[in-house]
Amino acid sequence: MSYFTSHLSDIATLLGRHLYLAVLPLLIGLLIALPLGWLARRYSWLYPPLIIGTGLLYTLPSLALFILLPGLLGTQILDPFNVLVAMTVYTVALLVRTVADGLGAVPVEVQMSATAMGYKPLARLVRVELPLAVPVIAAGLRVAAVSNVSIVSVAAIIGVSQLGSLFTDGFNRNFLDPIVIGIVACVVLALVLDLTIVGLTRVLTPWQRLRVAS
Repeated sequence: MSYFTSHLSDIATLLGRHLYLAVLPLLIGLLIALPLGWLARRYSWLYPPLIIGTGLLYTLPSLALFILLPGLLGTQILDPFNVLVAMTVYTVALLVRTVADGLGAVPVEVQMSATAMGYKPLARLVRVELPLAVPVIAAGLRVAAVSNVSIVSVAAIIGVSQLGSLFTDGFNRNFLDPIVIGIVACVVLALVLDLTIVGLTRVLTPWQRLRVAS
């Protein structure tokens, strides 16, 4: 407890950096995954290569990716941009299939009804299909958010500071307190992000609450 109170400012700074490195790639990854998932669903011949190809990205070891990216991007090893890019890659890997499957779960009769009402393809996607796919996409987003919080901590090994730095600090000094605080902070952060996505999903899908109430 004494370590926590005496390092509160440092822990808050690391928490802010961890949040930034986990959440920004989540948003960017979602923006990239939406059109890719739509393409995979719209053109059936694209589904296998897109789903398999993006899925394989998740198999890349995070530490290796953090080390390789500076050479590919022309950045310094300690540049947080490397972590942002790596986490975006992992988010896209998780979300492309989710988006494609979410859009695929929209009933055909709903799509036909929207077309009959005069919706053009883009308007139908934005105003009908994507809202109905929100619960499925949100489920994938929750997995990606928790995964990002976990993987970001690995970047502490190459010197990018965030909550993972508490792990390396505790390990180097054979001191348990910062390690425990780092674990608790990561769990709390993941829980907050998860609950935030759940809350946003409820706001965006009011018809689901009405369905449960009826």
